[in-house]
Amino acid sequence: MAKFINEPSHTFNEYLLIPGYSSAECVPANVSLKTPLVKFKKGEKPAIEMNIPMVSAIMQSVSGDRLAVALATEGGVSFIYGSQSIESQAAMVKRAKSHKAGFVKSDSNVRPDTTLAEVVALKEKTGHSTIAVTEDGTADGKLLGVVTGRDYRVSRMSLDTKVKEFMTPFEKLVWAKEGTTLKEANDIIWDHKLNSLPIVSEDQKLCYFVFRKDYDTHKQNPNELLDSSKRYVVGAGINTRDYAERVPALVEAGVDVVCIDSSEGFSEWQKRTIAWIREKYGDTVKVGAGNVVDADGFRFLADCGADFIKVGIGGGSICITRETKGIGRGQATALIEVCAERDRYFEETGVYIPVCSDGGIVYDHHITLSLAMGADFVMLGRYFARFDESPSNKVAIGGTYYKEYWGEGSARARNWQRYDLGGDKKLSFEEGVDSYVPYAGPLKDNVALTLAKVKSTMCNCGALSIPELQEKAVLTLVSATSIVEGGAHDVIQKDKTNPIK
Repeated sequence: MAKFINEPSHTFNEYLLIPGYSSAECVPANVSLKTPLVKFKKGEKPAIEMNIPMVSAIMQSVSGDRLAVALATEGGVSFIYGSQSIESQAAMVKRAKSHKAGFVKSDSNVRPDTTLAEVVALKEKTGHSTIAVTEDGTADGKLLGVVTGRDYRVSRMSLDTKVKEFMTPFEKLVWAKEGTTLKEANDIIWDHKLNSLPIVSEDQKLCYFVFRKDYDTHKQNPNELLDSSKRYVVGAGINTRDYAERVPALVEAGVDVVCIDSSEGFSEWQKRTIAWIREKYGDTVKVGAGNVVDADGFRFLADCGADFIKVGIGGGSICITRETKGIGRGQATALIEVCAERDRYFEETGVYIPVCSDGGIVYDHHITLSLAMGADFVMLGRYFARFDESPSNKVAIGGTYYKEYWGEGSARARNWQRYDLGGDKKLSFEEGVDSYVPYAGPLKDNVALTLAKVKSTMCNCGALSIPELQEKAVLTLVSATSIVEGGAHDVIQKDKTNPIK
């Protein structure tokens, strides 16, 4: 006969935080949301520490290279989806890593005989207005000139016009030699009032561009999450099938951390994957594992050597694992139990393994609840899928804009690699749905609003950091009636002017 747990498992919506004493220092501007991404020993600092407790889900409709850049700009980490070819995923990682190196590899390049029509099409495709003209049209060919929006007017020029006729030729360019430091490059940009500066080798081969906007962006985004070379920190998803080929390619592309993407992590498959990474790379490659929902699952992955552990099965908005397979656990209950085991493990070993709460986040305040319950950071899918930077299409339905959003367990994703039960290379049945989510605009504005709410609630609890919140927080279970009472009730609400949150 099965073992029974008689207490029901709970979700975030069944809890509230009891306000605590707030000193005069408890204002949102003083709150730090720094949090460890990977494990560390007592008394030491983690190899990777995030500035905000948010990572994006390993999903086709969520985490591409654009979102990786946008989220790292705000201080979090995106895990670029792994349900694609090894080459394309590595290319995404490489693009995100090089985007903010200060020295940017050109991804918009043409030959002198390219037409204006092709230039316009390239600009629409990449969104970049600075285009290098090289002898062979490659990113590292001999630089012959540069084309920007100031060099042509579509309304007054034939689309058949060749680039060589309207480009700014190399002789008229301000450029710098390979080996110029970033500070020196920025000084040249400011002294000559440039928008971009080509960095060129001795034989006139294009090496990089340095952009004025990157300098401005850095000043406007103090929470940027950068590595030791001033590049964005980028994560990537892997699976337990082709890790021996995928991980080396991702490492070569510059990935900072990988995470095993699996529907359920308490398995020998994950143990084998982590063991292979440790044997080949030691501790230099950071790897997250999961997902688990109890203390035994956490302890197993901790002993396997995971750098962080994800909690949650079946709680995602597009996940139907609980419906189709009958496995899972209420996210709040699972998180509380795993975090308690994490603390016991830390006391026993002196090694702190961060916990990621993955799934079940419906409202912004659920993030604060998950942090109070012990999570070090949260992984979000639906939340990030709504933004401009996610890879999915924006569509208009009934006069309202939506973004497409589908689960990795859906037939559309065909991500059979994350279901570690052996067998054929196909999905036997679906564990995710295909859906739409309300379009919400740029990531930056939405993340700022969400974190403002998190910081405000932390101040209500008298906490200025995540560890202090976990120490001081008092949580209470609420009844179904209390949940109703918590929203607007017994009134007729006026129409909201901005219905999409």
